[in-house]
Amino acid sequence: MFRTEILERFEQLIAEKNCEITKAVIEQLIRQDFHGQLSYEVVDELCEEFKRSRIELALFCISIAACYAVTPVSHFNVGAVAVGKRGDFYFGANQEFSGECMQQSVHAEQSAISHAWLAGETLITDVVVNYTPCGHCRQFMNELSGAENLKVHLPHSQDNLLHSYLPDSFGPKDLGIEKVLFDNQPQQFATTGDKLQQAAIAAANTSYAPYSKAFSGIALQVGERIICGKYAENAAFNPTFLPLQSALNYRLFLGLADVPVERIVLAEAEGSLSSRAMTKALAKSLLDLDIEYVSLQAV
Repeated sequence: MFRTEILERFEQLIAEKNCEITKAVIEQLIRQDFHGQLSYEVVDELCEEFKRSRIELALFCISIAACYAVTPVSHFNVGAVAVGKRGDFYFGANQEFSGECMQQSVHAEQSAISHAWLAGETLITDVVVNYTPCGHCRQFMNELSGAENLKVHLPHSQDNLLHSYLPDSFGPKDLGIEKVLFDNQPQQFATTGDKLQQAAIAAANTSYAPYSKAFSGIALQVGERIICGKYAENAAFNPTFLPLQSALNYRLFLGLADVPVERIVLAEAEGSLSSRAMTKALAKSLLDLDIEYVSLQAV
């Protein structure tokens, strides 16, 4: 069971670090039933208790976030924390899917940012990660609202503007896109079907596909819970984040990775591309489930 594995990693980390801050954060996550998010109230309390800034606290959290990593291919765990507008911490970690192509993998920065987006966050001010972001993640972060002010923090180097890692960058503004990822720009697709289908359509209505117009969302039936994921496109295309990965990542950080997925609905608008085939392949190999497909129609 994955929760047992995370707990074992937590215990090992506490022993290795011998650090009261690490122990306090892990104890908080366990009280939250492994939900990998710290509210700004909890963050402020921990900062006050240990006399640390938010970024200093986040630097202690990245090794904890890495405990959530799923790395059957590389065995190399990366942890990230996305800091929201109010100071909430959204944990992220890299995830690999054995037997699938590398394009299906989730990078830690993508994981933390998608986690924040699905949790309702409106702006990411800082990304804290335990290894220097790869080019894929730099380009992914460049799609964000506020990217010009986004700061990246590493254990050995803090307060770096994203664009110092991405000089002479190419992004959405170069393609005439004014409203970008995390900006409010709902679509108007008709909501029909049962609860799971409606949830998938609702996710598609707030997805981000300014280039292909292939707006899409996914809904997973996870026990009694419905967990959604949203498509997030990128000007450089390859860092585009697919809805199934988005939903599986959110399931992980909600502490529900051990609860089986019983049903999957993908809702997608007709555009210049489709994620249907890749979603079908991953759902079958990872979850042994077929997907239900809803073709979206504008109101």
